Amino acid sequence: MTATIARETQTTATTPAKTQVTGIVVGASRIVISFLFGFHGLQGFGFFGGIDGQGGGVPFGSFPGWWGSVFELGGALLLLAGLAARPAAILLSGVMAYAYFTVHAPMGLLPLQNMGEPAAVYAWVFLLFAAIGPGRFALDNLLKRRRR
Repeated sequence: MTATIARETQTTATTPAKTQVTGIVVGASRIVISFLFGFHGLQGFGFFGGIDGQGGGVPFGSFPGWWGSVFELGGALLLLAGLAARPAAILLSGVMAYAYFTVHAPMGLLPLQNMGEPAAVYAWVFLLFAAIGPGRFALDNLLKRRRR
């Protein structure tokens, strides 16, 4: 006796409207997050209270502080515009992971204990943008359309 088991195949059709909304949400999130992160980079140069709350910046050319601020600001501007968004997001994810493990992790095991929550969250969010792309409103999309 042979038994036949029928499998139900379920296909999830992605509707154009759903794809469009997802692209808009990803694009808007990229813009807001990179805009906010740009202020983080500017703090290294003494803006918005600086690194010490008194307007102090990191010494010119110092590693990792000054260079980190350069990467943070430059990467935030690229990601904000959606220009070379994936490489910029990978760079920013790495910068934030480096900041977490070299600055925050030695002060405690958990991000809540070592004040590293923003660094950890930014690292993962930027990694997400690197994986899924910039969404809508990105110069990369405009340049891609012009090449076709």
